[in-house]
Amino acid sequence: MVELFRKKYAPPGTAPGTLQPLLLAPGTVAHCIVYGTDGAWRESHGAPVDLNTARNAGQVTWWHFAGQPEVSELRQLGEALGLHPLALEDVMNHGQRPKLDDYDDHLFAILGCLTQRGDQLDVDDFALFLGDDFVLSVYQGADDIFAAVRARLTDPAGRLRRSGADRLAHALMDAVVDHAFPVLETLGERIEELELDLLDHPGPSALRDMHLLKRELLLIRRAVWPARDVLAHLSRGDARLVGEQTRIYFGDIYDHSAQIIELVESYRDMLAGMLDVYLSSISNRQNEVMKVLTVIATIFIPLTFLVGVYGMNFSVNQHSPWAMPELRWDYGYPVLWLVMIAAALGMLAFFKRRRWF
Repeated sequence: MVELFRKKYAPPGTAPGTLQPLLLAPGTVAHCIVYGTDGAWRESHGAPVDLNTARNAGQVTWWHFAGQPEVSELRQLGEALGLHPLALEDVMNHGQRPKLDDYDDHLFAILGCLTQRGDQLDVDDFALFLGDDFVLSVYQGADDIFAAVRARLTDPAGRLRRSGADRLAHALMDAVVDHAFPVLETLGERIEELELDLLDHPGPSALRDMHLLKRELLLIRRAVWPARDVLAHLSRGDARLVGEQTRIYFGDIYDHSAQIIELVESYRDMLAGMLDVYLSSISNRQNEVMKVLTVIATIFIPLTFLVGVYGMNFSVNQHSPWAMPELRWDYGYPVLWLVMIAAALGMLAFFKRRRWF
């Protein structure tokens, strides 16, 4: 079952900006990449103790945490980079709603990354800090979805290598948003299979699958719909740290998010139509069953009348003019059977001619 309420929060009454230590995800790693247009390139694992050695003029520094960062490391980076404590608190609290906070000297954005792990749909948190010359990103998922971004940074002649920190932020957000398309493709295939199965074998299992798909679409909608507002804000030019050229690329991500929302709404409409088909199929099956039972009952009504009349316990009376003459007839029993069979066949032919079954 899909977990709709995913938010992990600090205990009520905790002071704002308090970093609550949570369980570290298995295999949590951190790395730091420094690059610039002058060909500089340096990559190291773990957050450097001396941040002054990582930040140089004319170069961009990217700190990335794959998994849940430790409180001490996150607090150290936050103090050195001047990050707002409320934003750092949101990084530690899982299940945040996608949003964008514009502070004086940095931006903070949270997005949800859709991931399909087997039969389970997950929404992994992705948090990003953008400054003039740095990017700090935290991805809570276990998959390495930014391998292509690191590969682009290794190319000295690449555009990303020769651009600023805002282009790196765009590349990371683009990877997060586009990661939803394979998930939606898989979801669409499941809906098509369910639709075919629903027409052939409507039953409780199909209804359970429809209910599960509706919950997954609700989870996707909650993760993607607010993200569109975040991307719209970045593409309109309201954020000071996003350059004019980069806004065009954020507009492209906005188009992708709008396309994802359209797919989600289309899938929801399909599931709503499939529910109507399911109810109609169940009703038709019940009508067919009732029709067969009605035909059987109708056929047996005159037969029951005949056997009821001739089954009355009257003795053979040869003197009364009102006695049943068939009781004294040698062929009365087989003739009664022939009459009942003829009556049943005649009613079946009549029902068939009227197309009642």
